[in-house]
Amino acid sequence: MGKNEYTVGSHNTNAKLRGPGSGGPMGGGMRPGEKSKNFGKTVSQLLSYNKAYLPLIILAMILALLGSAFNVIGPDKLSDITNMIQQGIMTGIDLDAVQKIVLILALLYGLGIIFNYFQGFIMATVTQRITKKMRTELSQKINHMPLKYFDSTSYGNVLSRVTNDVDTIGQTLNSSMSALVGSVATFVGALLMMIFTNWIMALTAIAATVIGFVLMMVIMKHSQKYFIAQQGELGQINGHIEETYAGHNVVKVYNGEKEAKEVFHNINGRLYSNAWKSQFMSGLMMPVMMFIGNLGYVAVCVVGALLVSSNVITIGTIVAFMVYIRLFTQPLSQLAQAATNLQSAAAAGERVFEFLGEKELADESAKTTKLETAKGDVEFKNVRFGYNEDRMIIKDFSMKAKAGQKIAIVGPTGAGKTTLVNLLMRFYELNSGEIYIDGTPISQLTRKNVHDLFCMVLQDTWLFEGTIRENIVFSKDHVTDEEVVAASKAVGLHSFIKTLPQGYDTVLDDKANLSAGQKQLITIARAMIENAPMLILDEATSSVDTRTELLIQQAMDQLTVGKTSFVIAHRLSTIKNADLILVMKDGDIIETGNHEELLAKGGFYAELYNSQFENAS
Repeated sequence: MGKNEYTVGSHNTNAKLRGPGSGGPMGGGMRPGEKSKNFGKTVSQLLSYNKAYLPLIILAMILALLGSAFNVIGPDKLSDITNMIQQGIMTGIDLDAVQKIVLILALLYGLGIIFNYFQGFIMATVTQRITKKMRTELSQKINHMPLKYFDSTSYGNVLSRVTNDVDTIGQTLNSSMSALVGSVATFVGALLMMIFTNWIMALTAIAATVIGFVLMMVIMKHSQKYFIAQQGELGQINGHIEETYAGHNVVKVYNGEKEAKEVFHNINGRLYSNAWKSQFMSGLMMPVMMFIGNLGYVAVCVVGALLVSSNVITIGTIVAFMVYIRLFTQPLSQLAQAATNLQSAAAAGERVFEFLGEKELADESAKTTKLETAKGDVEFKNVRFGYNEDRMIIKDFSMKAKAGQKIAIVGPTGAGKTTLVNLLMRFYELNSGEIYIDGTPISQLTRKNVHDLFCMVLQDTWLFEGTIRENIVFSKDHVTDEEVVAASKAVGLHSFIKTLPQGYDTVLDDKANLSAGQKQLITIARAMIENAPMLILDEATSSVDTRTELLIQQAMDQLTVGKTSFVIAHRLSTIKNADLILVMKDGDIIETGNHEELLAKGGFYAELYNSQFENAS
């Protein structure tokens, strides 16, 4: 995943703050207890989504059909063997005839196993390809989603769709589809063979199993809502856990464990309740079907005994019907289980397709304007922006930055500083106005092109599990070891890295014990390797101590050489050497100038600076 794609793992600078136990809103996901909007529509979407694999799926269904057909023919041959044995008790059994039928039975059942094996192999292959395709499209979808979506949706809920929901769909396709066809084929085949063999006993068996159908439909009707709720609560609990443990230190510091536990137990309780109800009702299928099957055995034996005594049928027919009853009732339980799985898959599919159907960032394939590099002249012209249409954060904002200048943006929390950076990087689109780079409107450039022109160091250091070298290089191609070492030396990190056992090949994982300052220096080295013409520093020193701040400040001074730099800082002492300082308040620039000029004015900047100086003293 390249640097130009602003993904879920990235620093979402405008994400709404949620409490440690909130778990985040469901966003576009299905609410717990909400019924499926359209079961048939979701199934239709699944079929349409899998149309490329329909020939293979149909082939697998045909193989399942043939396998079931061979199994259904078997009981008729068992009836012939039984009749031969019965007749041969007095006159002698024709072993040659029995052997021929046994060979035919072995062939039929053998072919059934072979066909079922190949249909299982095809479905397993197709299922894994479909789930791989679905996960790939979900991942690509995430990369094309606007940040606005993730501002109102918990990451855990999105990840639940990529993992749990896709797994549910895959398991259903793998097991239930072929089972559904095989069960229907076995059921219909057994029914036809019973009618063909003896219609009276067939009606007896059907009457016994009608009860099973009724019970199955009742159970299915009442279980669907619990499967829908189960998938929704699963997304909720994933979102809560992801957020709580991502901010585990904050939860501990503010003694929020109790609240986090309460919210977890509430969600977990609802998940338990819905999962228990859905699984319980699903589990009822098997004992109900076993009861119906046993009832069918009893009915066939009683009616069959009466017919044998009346010389209407032979004992072989009863033996055949005993097997037919099993073939007739067993598919009912398989159909019930398949139907249950389909309900769960429909609930999961609805959540997946709902996410895939979310509005994406506008397509930019038609844009031809491109800046291969930039001098670094930047202009904001009459920019207006708000995260919500009815509440503007940036109001008629205008400013110019010349190439190579260091522009500092200061102001109280909520003034719109980080929002400016997000607009400059085109993470969000303007409500009105325009931003220019070297005279070119950034709306005419692709987002990828805009991102290529910037390197960025954020307050929240983002490192992934990989070596130090890989973290510094990240998505930059053709970077030499010498360049990595030079960047590390420039930020004062090389000496520390050399003390590590594996040096630059040290893997950064959960066991890596790096300070906040060292992590920040790695991200600064990453920005130096990128070597883009413009630079954004978003409160890069706000979370470190004064001594580490000086080290980072020196590294950033190295980084800003020759670049147009936008620096957001709360500590005004770090931006004294800025060429231009923009003082923002309530989305407007209220003062501009360099450090000395602003202090001389005695305005809002002077108040901010003096208050920090007084606090420091």
